[in-house]
Amino acid sequence: MNPDLDASALIAEDEPLLAAHLRHALQQAWPALRIVGLAANGVQALERTLALRPQIVFLDIRMPGLDGLEVARALAEDWPEADAAGFPLLVFVTAYDQHAVQAFELQAADYLLKPVQPARLARCLERLQTQLQAQQEPRPDAAPPFEDLVGRLQQLMQAAEPAARRPSERLEVIAAQQGAVTEMVPVDDVIYFEAADKYLRVVTARREHLIRLSLRELLGQLDEQRFWQIHRGTVVQARCIARAVRDEQGRTTLELRDRPERLAVSRVFAGRFRGL
Repeated sequence: MNPDLDASALIAEDEPLLAAHLRHALQQAWPALRIVGLAANGVQALERTLALRPQIVFLDIRMPGLDGLEVARALAEDWPEADAAGFPLLVFVTAYDQHAVQAFELQAADYLLKPVQPARLARCLERLQTQLQAQQEPRPDAAPPFEDLVGRLQQLMQAAEPAARRPSERLEVIAAQQGAVTEMVPVDDVIYFEAADKYLRVVTARREHLIRLSLRELLGQLDEQRFWQIHRGTVVQARCIARAVRDEQGRTTLELRDRPERLAVSRVFAGRFRGL
């Protein structure tokens, strides 16, 4: 390992003592590594990574707001296409072996188990330095690094999702209250769900409703074969999709059967529609 190799990093960890411990360990093992930011939750991690553009991000798997995997997905969605080569290397920090194994096998970048051990950290940093140096000498036959990363993130998120719920646990009707009236909306009638601040828009062919439920809570109650996530804030019923259209910049949008608006598909989920 080259302790004098210049690079920048951000640490996202909601426990201050663990964040301080990791920062100290990094400074000891890699003195030239600049810690350009700290984040105490997933939302801060996303915002500060986009603003500071570090070369490496150490992401705690379990954080309030957004967890580490959700931050990784949001970064892939929001990262400017013009700076795709600058997308940071991601290191997941976790107390759970199952997440560590998934991250390692899919080569997100690397993983560290809590509490971080010096020998394991040294191996992780060697790997990061190797990848940083490889980015400076790209091979003409290699897959575009950003596209490769998006593909690996898709696999990682799928592996981390819980097993399918039993049919009896799936949501069949949504209670949408408006003043003194509560509308009972069959899930079959919903064309798409969209996150809107603290609410969730429930959109049918003719109406819209707002409910106080997070998209994360909702996903666990939907049949994933019928309702497809196309963006971190949007889930659409598959049978309501008329067609997927890709423009010259490679962006994908969906045309719906019974609604005039088009829905944007993020880069993380665009692979589902390739070849359609």
